[in-house]
Amino acid sequence: MGKPTCLECGETFVGRADKKFCSDYCRNTYNNKINKDTKNFIRNTNNKLRKNWRILEELNPKEKCTIPKTKLENKGFDFGLITSIYTTKAGDVYYFCYNQGYKVLENDYYLLVKNQNS
Repeated sequence: MGKPTCLECGETFVGRADKKFCSDYCRNTYNNKINKDTKNFIRNTNNKLRKNWRILEELNPKEKCTIPKTKLENKGFDFGLITSIYTTKAGDVYYFCYNQGYKVLENDYYLLVKNQNS
């Protein structure tokens, strides 16, 4: 049985038989390459969620307000990204981005609300 070969740089090294990398640098570099796409997707999604939250926070400085859908659209709000959905006993559906939420009203208007429990 020969010396192990580093999965990142291909160099042989001395160490345990089950060791896969010659150094922490090579281990980190290898794992960063493998996880790059997943990490980018998560980072981009979190950035979009933060943007949605900032838009709702800006448009709803108080506890509750009603605005036209175009105000959200003009600021670049992404209606496909939320963190939770809350349905009231009466059947009203609220979509939340962290503690900032909205409910779809008639005639392309939205009721913006803040979750007081957060």
